[in-house]
Order: sequence, then structure tokens, then C-alpha cells
Amino acid sequence: MSKSSARKKIRLGDLLVQHRVISEQQLEQALAEQRRSGYKLGRVLVQLGFLSEDELMRFLGRQLDTPVIDLKHYQFQPEVVRMLPETHARRYRALALSQRGNEITVGMADPTDIFAYDALSQMLKKPLNVVLVRESELLATIDLVYRRTDEISTLAEELGEELSASDYDIAELGEGEGLTDAPVIKLLQSMFEDAVQIGASDIHIEPDEKVLRIRQRVDGELQEQVIEGRRVASALVTRLKLMAQLNISEKRLPQDGRFSVKVKDRNIDVRLSTMPIQYGESMVMRLLDQSAGLLDLDVLGIPEKMLGSVRRMIGKKSGMVLVTGPTGSGKTTTLYAALNQINQANTKIITVEDPVEYRLPRINQVQVHAKIGLTFSKVLRTALRQDPDVIMVGEMRDQETAEIGLRAAMTGHLVLSTLHTNSATATVMRLLDMGAKGYMVAAALDGVIAQRLVRRVCDSCGEPAKPTPSQRTWLRGQLGDDALEGMRFRAGPGCAYCSNTGYRGRIGVYELLEMDEALTDALRRLDTEAFIAEVRQRKEFRSLVQCALDYAGQGITSLDEVIRLAGGLDELRDANLDEQTVTTTEAS
Repeated sequence: MSKSSARKKIRLGDLLVQHRVISEQQLEQALAEQRRSGYKLGRVLVQLGFLSEDELMRFLGRQLDTPVIDLKHYQFQPEVVRMLPETHARRYRALALSQRGNEITVGMADPTDIFAYDALSQMLKKPLNVVLVRESELLATIDLVYRRTDEISTLAEELGEELSASDYDIAELGEGEGLTDAPVIKLLQSMFEDAVQIGASDIHIEPDEKVLRIRQRVDGELQEQVIEGRRVASALVTRLKLMAQLNISEKRLPQDGRFSVKVKDRNIDVRLSTMPIQYGESMVMRLLDQSAGLLDLDVLGIPEKMLGSVRRMIGKKSGMVLVTGPTGSGKTTTLYAALNQINQANTKIITVEDPVEYRLPRINQVQVHAKIGLTFSKVLRTALRQDPDVIMVGEMRDQETAEIGLRAAMTGHLVLSTLHTNSATATVMRLLDMGAKGYMVAAALDGVIAQRLVRRVCDSCGEPAKPTPSQRTWLRGQLGDDALEGMRFRAGPGCAYCSNTGYRGRIGVYELLEMDEALTDALRRLDTEAFIAEVRQRKEFRSLVQCALDYAGQGITSLDEVIRLAGGLDELRDANLDEQTVTTTEAS
């Protein structure tokens, strides 16, 4: 777009009415809403449903003779993007996309904004080639391309220089008043903002011999940033300990704490754990977004047929429902989603947790504190005297807790809990191994949900993918000779939206074991072989791998993710078999 055409003032509403895209009445309604909200007219028209964002883009593109760019599939040039500061990109709804010769291509949500165009021209000091981009995509892209990695490195360098140049007491650096401009504070702010922008679940601070490693776990995978100089770590750890009200002088023993921070109008609950290592203290922070709200069961990824059974089980007045899987598999999220569904004014719910992760209204949540004797079993006994309808136990850790939970389920309470086991079938075996009586498990247990998390293929760069010869062989082994019929596999080569991983977000895969007369009868007889055989012959029972393959066949996850999941399950099964063999040998 030339500068003269960019400066031409266009009244969007009049043009839309003139071309009969919207009516005069709709324009008047939109203008009234615009005066109330302060948003641009195009955004208001889309929000009111008078036209879609795609229709608006196509119309503007034709009227302005300006190409429309799909940012989701655009290959960004990081050095060009950073030519425009983030504050100005957000203010003017613009993004520097590429540079060819002396000209910069700039994506704008509203190319008719002549004030924004003039400001961008003065800032970039080069001729602009303006293209049209969707505002929703633009805002999402700004969050992703303006990562804080460079800012974190710069602030860490400043902090290192400050600590080297003076005998500044690190404790005073954290405790002093009015130090909002101190590099350690800015560094922490940048770390949290970057983590929230990319959806990190954990931040790891790990001092090494000569460097500091900051790693963020995104979609279950760690992403690393290395910062030169190790002294920065001490300042960071000290400040974070103060925020969590921990003992800053204790560096020989692990400590746990928590605090809350507000990042871009989002309330983040931070669970913090320290551990002494060779070169200082390692610190891991689990980030829990309290402002995001709880998920509903129907958006977790539970297959529709299975979801009906799950709703039926948690809708009962008594019985036990267990959710199983390794650490980080989403068990707690599933339990909270279940509690969220049954949390009604006429239902008394008590939870026993270690730690309490999400704070829920109307629910009595108890934090276990083993050091003062407030154990799972002790809280559970007390909870039963509080007239509850539903009890949620964070984890079945020992025989005593398991037996109390089973008795509660048999005496008119709904009990929800978790176990760290490989599969739904293995969960029942684990209860028996813990010393629970077979007749109690048979009488109390209604069902077991086993789950894992697999990464979603990035919507921006995902494309059709053909299985490799080895993958085809694996698929035939799992599903038979007609394995590939009707399956549409996808994979992502990587883009700016997914940090070049090819994945963005995760989805749960599940298997459900619902107890019936045949299974409970086998448990009463303690006939584990008959129990396992009964489960395997059921046509309606779908394993974790089968559930994951369903998602891979729909292009939701990749075949690599499914094979990785299956390999992990095989390794766990082999380890469990070895453990059982050792136990049997020792007993004999």
C-alpha cells in the first residue's frame, strides 16, 4: 500500500452499508456500542454478530486493495519483529513482519487508522508496505513473538554487574523498600510474564558451575534458557524465598512454600519448592492460573461414550471412583472438574489434599500437614464426622487411608481419589497389594479412570502426514491389516505459534473400567487372573493407546505421540512384572 492510499480516510460503517453488508439499523446499533465500549467499529460489528471476522477482512482487502495475511502460517523474522517495540505493537495493533530492501512489511488490524500509520512510519523510519491481518490473530501473535528471553538475559546481566560492583547484601536486595526498579524485581516480572504468555506450567531455576539455567515446562516438555554467571541465582532464590515467607538463611534443607502474583490481570498461584544441590539451591515453581476457572468434564477430552459413564458414577450417592496415572497426567484437573459438576448447595463436599491446588467456593478444603500429625488418615476420620456427602482424597498413599476411604464409600458417601498406577486394571491390583480386603474393594469401588496427556498438533502449522514404514508395521500390530483406513494423520513442522515444536496444547486420553457383577465377584474370591481375563474380553473396554489412536486418526495428536505413550506403558508394565517377580522370589 502506498503512503497516499494509506492516509485516505475511509468511513468503514458507511462503506459496509453502501455495499449492503450490514443495514443502517445495524450500523447505528454498532456505533452506540462503540461509544460505550471504546472498541474499534470493526471489532464491535464482529462481536455483535453482524458479520464474521473473515467477511470483514475480505471486504476491507477489496476496498483498500490490500492483501490479507494469515498470521497463523506466517514465517516471522525475529530481528524484524523486534524493530517495533511491544508496547507500540499493542497500542497500534500492528506487527513488523518482514523487510525487503529498504521497505518494511507491516501487518495492521486497521490500515485506515492514519494516526497509527504516521506513528509507525516515524518509529521505523522506513517506507511501509501495509498488509491486513485479523485482530484476534494479531493479539495472539504478539503474545507469542514478543518472548521475554532477551529481556531476561539483559536483566540478569544487569543484576550480575550490580552484584559484582558492590558488596550488596542479597537478603537486603530482597527485603528493601521501594526497589521496584531493581534488576532482580524486573527479572522476576519478565520471567513470570514470559511463562504466562507461553502457557508454562512450571519454572525451573537451576544454578550450574558457571551458568544459570532457567527452564520452563510447556505442554509437558522443558524449554531451556542459559544465562551466563551464577551469582544471579542466589539473588533470585532469595527474593522468591521472601515472597513465599521461607527461611532465607536455611540453604542446607529443602523448603516448600507458596505465594500469589498478578500477571497481566491474571491471578497466578505459585507453589514453590527448593532443594540444595552442588552449586547452590535448585528451585521449581508450579504455576496455577486461578483466574482461568475450572474446566468442565466435557472439554477434558473424555470420549463421549465414556463421559456418560463418568457422569453417572460421580452422580451416585455412594461408592468410590479412582483416577489414576503418573505425576503430571492431569489427575487433579479431572478430579476438580468432577467436583465442579457436583458442587451444589445441597451437597456437602470435603477435600483432603496435599497441597490444595485450586480454591473452590462452597467446598471445605483441608491441607494435610504431616509434621504436626495432620495426615490423610487423621483428616479423613475427622471429615467423616462432619456429615459430608462427598469426600475427595488427594491420594491413596497407604493401607489405612485406603481402608477408611473404602469404608466411607460403603457407608453412604461418594469418595473420589487418585492412585499412581499404570492402568485401570493395575489400580485394582494395587489396592489389594496395599492390604485392602477384596470384599471391601468389590463392595465400594464403582469405577477407575486411567489417564495420560498427549500433545496436540499445532493448528497453525499442522499438515497431513503419512506414516513411515515402521509406524505402519506398529499400527497393523495394534489394529490389524485395515489399520490405516479412514485415518487422517497430521504433524506440525513447527512455527512461531508453537515455538517450532509442532505441538501446542495437550489433550487427555482415557480408559475407563466400570465395575459390574462379574468383576466384583472375581474380587470377592481374590481371583485376580479371572478379573484380568474378564476385563480383556470386553469389547466396550478401550485402552489408553486405543483412545490415543482415535485422536491421532482425527489429526488431533500425532502418531509419534501415540507411539511414545505406548512405549511408556510397555516400560511401566515390564517394570511392574519385574517387581512382582522379585517379590515372589523373596516370598519363596
